[in-house]
Amino acid sequence: MIGLADTVTGAGLGRTDDEMDTGNPQPLLSLRGVGRVLPSGGRMLTILEGIDLEVGRGEFVAVLGPSGSGKSTLLALMAGLDRPSSGEVELAGERIDRLSEDRLALMRRHTIGFVFQSFQLLGNFTARENVMLPLELLGRADARPRADELLAAVGLAERGHHYPSQLSGGEQQRVALARAFAPEPLLLLADEPTGNLDGATGRLVLDLLAGMRTTRGTTTVLVTHDPAVAGLADRRVHLRDGRVEREERG
Repeated sequence: MIGLADTVTGAGLGRTDDEMDTGNPQPLLSLRGVGRVLPSGGRMLTILEGIDLEVGRGEFVAVLGPSGSGKSTLLALMAGLDRPSSGEVELAGERIDRLSEDRLALMRRHTIGFVFQSFQLLGNFTARENVMLPLELLGRADARPRADELLAAVGLAERGHHYPSQLSGGEQQRVALARAFAPEPLLLLADEPTGNLDGATGRLVLDLLAGMRTTRGTTTVLVTHDPAVAGLADRRVHLRDGRVEREERG
């Protein structure tokens, strides 16, 4: 199997030394006083309230909490997939809560990789085509060979021509991971990436996530219910009732 480090160090594919500097004191992601309120049954429902959180470059942060605590909403705000009702969200020095939809889409394309629990692969695209898609949107001439390298890196070198319906759940999640990492995002967001997988396959996916972070310093924020998964992170942020209840390091 090709190592992840081999897939990201080819000519023209790596980041600059400045982008790889995980000692940069400026956080990659900052949330200040963030709240999210939605209408529900004739009243306003508070999903998140007063969230203050910073994520450093190269850091691996796990977000935990019971169902309904606001974990997935928090991840969506970090990705610019949702907008806060109050507060500020800053990514790579830019206030994404103020951006137009077009500018947000462009930033996500270049800066953010997202791994969903439900895979979110395009059913009428092959595995290779799913991984190629974000590269083609960026105008990359090397989309096909890059996709093949990444599929090999996640152990699916011989499965690129298969459609999602022909793949197991674990294989689909590995394709989703390859797709998320294809443009080498600064920030990788993962929403319960092992939630639909058996233990052995889930560990493989986590190993791949850890490898990306180790080889390229990818900043990672992962939502999980599993304390064992969260234990792999540098820091654990516990949510309860839409607020940060506590943080733990190490």
